[in-house]
Amino acid sequence: MSLLALERVCKRHQAGRSERVVLEQVSMSLHAGELVAVLGERGSGRSTLLRIAAGIEAPDAGVVRFAGRELGRRKGSALGEGIGYCSPAPADREAGGVLEELMVAPRIRGVAQPDAESSARAALERVDAAGCAGHPFAELDGAEAVRVSLAQALVLGPALLVIDEPVRGVDPPEQEGIIELLRSLADDGIAVLMSVNESTEFPDADRKLLIRDGVLAGNVDPVLPSVHQLLAEASA
Repeated sequence: MSLLALERVCKRHQAGRSERVVLEQVSMSLHAGELVAVLGERGSGRSTLLRIAAGIEAPDAGVVRFAGRELGRRKGSALGEGIGYCSPAPADREAGGVLEELMVAPRIRGVAQPDAESSARAALERVDAAGCAGHPFAELDGAEAVRVSLAQALVLGPALLVIDEPVRGVDPPEQEGIIELLRSLADDGIAVLMSVNESTEFPDADRKLLIRDGVLAGNVDPVLPSVHQLLAEASA
């Protein structure tokens, strides 16, 4: 059984009197330990697809199942209950120190402070960001922000990790390390669903899916023509 399954998912956004199709009949699945990259340009629907997969947004039509249960039928959010989501963004200058922020989610769930701190430090160690523990978010560089964001998603032990554009804002020399980290998380058994720009090289993905204008075109095989050629063929 798939860990995550989207079945004929549709999403539309209303802007005044006009309506824009964001996702159109999208179906896909993801298994434990699998690393899947969704390639597409901005505005293609890739970020909306990830938010729906994580249970942050509800589809207008179709079904999303996680661990065999419909996300829409769960009581409360699946985030923190098997699903971890991160979208690296500019640091919140109002946020406190990294370690304290990572302890918030476990503490809310009733974990004692020493155990919450231990979990937070272990998550930072796992993503090679232990040195960030005593720093405020505002001091993190691009690669550090991504690693800390991953640690924040991992601290509750998710089975599925959803990450939007993990190498955005990361200097090229640091991008390979982020990609290798995501591959290692999948190798540890965590399902990883991520989005990247279509021009991003990502040879370590188990599958690469192409999205354009809300339509998921399917697998992108590295031995086939380039992504740009595939996009042209899809629109022909």
